[in-house]
Amino acid sequence: MVALDKDLQSRQLARELVRNAKQAQKVFATFSQEKIDSIVKHIAIESALHAEELAKMANEETGFGKWQDKVLKNTFASMRVYEHIKDLKTVGIINDDKVNKVMDVGVPLGVITALVPSTNPTSTIIYKTLIALKAGNAIVFSPHPNAKACSFRTLDIVKKAALEAGAPAGIVDGVTMLTLEATKELMHSKDVSLILATGGEGMVRAAYASGTPTISGGPGNGPAFIERSANIKQAVNDIITSKTFDNGVICASEQSIIVERCIYNEVHRELLAQGAYFMNEDEAKRMASMLLRANGTINPEVVGKDAITLSQRAGFSVPANTRVLIALQDTVSPKNPYSREKLCPILGMYIEEDWQSACHRVVDLLTNEGLGHTLVIHTQNEDVIRQFSLEKPVNRILINTPAALGGIGATTNITPALTLGCGAIGGGSSSDNVGPMNLLNIRKVGYGVRSIDDLRQPPQPCPVAQPAASTTVNQSQISILDDDRFRQPVTASAPVSHVADNRFSTAAITEAVVSQGDITEENVEQIIKAVLGRLNK
Repeated sequence: MVALDKDLQSRQLARELVRNAKQAQKVFATFSQEKIDSIVKHIAIESALHAEELAKMANEETGFGKWQDKVLKNTFASMRVYEHIKDLKTVGIINDDKVNKVMDVGVPLGVITALVPSTNPTSTIIYKTLIALKAGNAIVFSPHPNAKACSFRTLDIVKKAALEAGAPAGIVDGVTMLTLEATKELMHSKDVSLILATGGEGMVRAAYASGTPTISGGPGNGPAFIERSANIKQAVNDIITSKTFDNGVICASEQSIIVERCIYNEVHRELLAQGAYFMNEDEAKRMASMLLRANGTINPEVVGKDAITLSQRAGFSVPANTRVLIALQDTVSPKNPYSREKLCPILGMYIEEDWQSACHRVVDLLTNEGLGHTLVIHTQNEDVIRQFSLEKPVNRILINTPAALGGIGATTNITPALTLGCGAIGGGSSSDNVGPMNLLNIRKVGYGVRSIDDLRQPPQPCPVAQPAASTTVNQSQISILDDDRFRQPVTASAPVSHVADNRFSTAAITEAVVSQGDITEENVEQIIKAVLGRLNK
């Protein structure tokens, strides 16, 4: 009975939050671009000032990752995102094309519901608040129960900052009685225009099933391909930096390494030198049994833990300087955890004969899990980059950079974001790094430029270019080429070297031929071709 009362109460509180948000958004939608920008700026600055406090809270509460790296994520989610969006036009007329007589008007969606993952709770709330308000929307959060304290503190900070800057009360808020029923209430509310979903696959599927439009991030399973032309030392450094950043909880981080056989020994040496530990067969089996639960989902006990802690829990010892654990693999399947997403510093490693077979392995891994998400290539070969870019089923292809940081736009110029869309191939509605422009409707204003009578006119055929009139050059007109001056021998090493000689210059040939009469300079090109043809015989 108590549980039932809690569910009913949480649903009622969720309804009130949406009702308040809807009223606040009506007021907020009347604000100028300058006013909205000042509110967004103040929220970003205040959030950045609390970056370390929130990072330590999230690390302590969830047990995931490293607080030092979470500081960077909170700063990224506040200031880096703000710097990217601050000059975007999102209010009123955002584009006016005088030539084509078309205008674009930004129209807020209304109220957005946002789901918060336990892996990145504080940074997600900051980021989603900024992009939602920048687009003129209200936002209501549903935090993860395992990260409620740090989420509530983050909500307090952004709510206070919004009010201080002049935003109406209720423009940003979150449920405080965390139940599944409350989240369902938010997702199914007729007053919610969009769900911005980041979290586990089950919650994301529930969001899409609600019938409310949804933008989501999907699971990652990013392969990292080291091609033979790569700077191997830098490639290994990038991969280990990425995989150990916040202990691997960012979904864009590498999950497998693919290497060409011809450079494997060098890559292996460099991995060892930079703190990788290659598990033997027995150790890899022990770790595999710990990575997945019986239902095939990732075991939360391994998420965000460091390599030494993971090895200890699996029952084997590693050197004190170990940063990542690696298992050599040759199979891909849903039951093989090394070929799936691992939100911790563990990597599968595949050895392939060449980049073409590496391509096939990449597709196998992504088809297994992570379609539409991310892959990274370490190479200096532009042809390889083009082939991968044209063919691979992902929406982020990163070149020579740590994937975790490149995918979110920290070490690349991709849109800075913590919701990484996987597109239709990944079961989502957007392939973008989600920003304010994804949270707007664009109203088109088009002026009439053609009448119905214009439309009834028969189509005009495209003009066909006519060849320039010229006099046909006949054999007699190039008989001058039989002159002894043009009979010099031509060597095989320099078949047309005599063209540089004054006797064979364009001017000399032109003068010689035109002097024969009944020919114009328009025929010069034909004459020169004839000369060159003879010289090369």
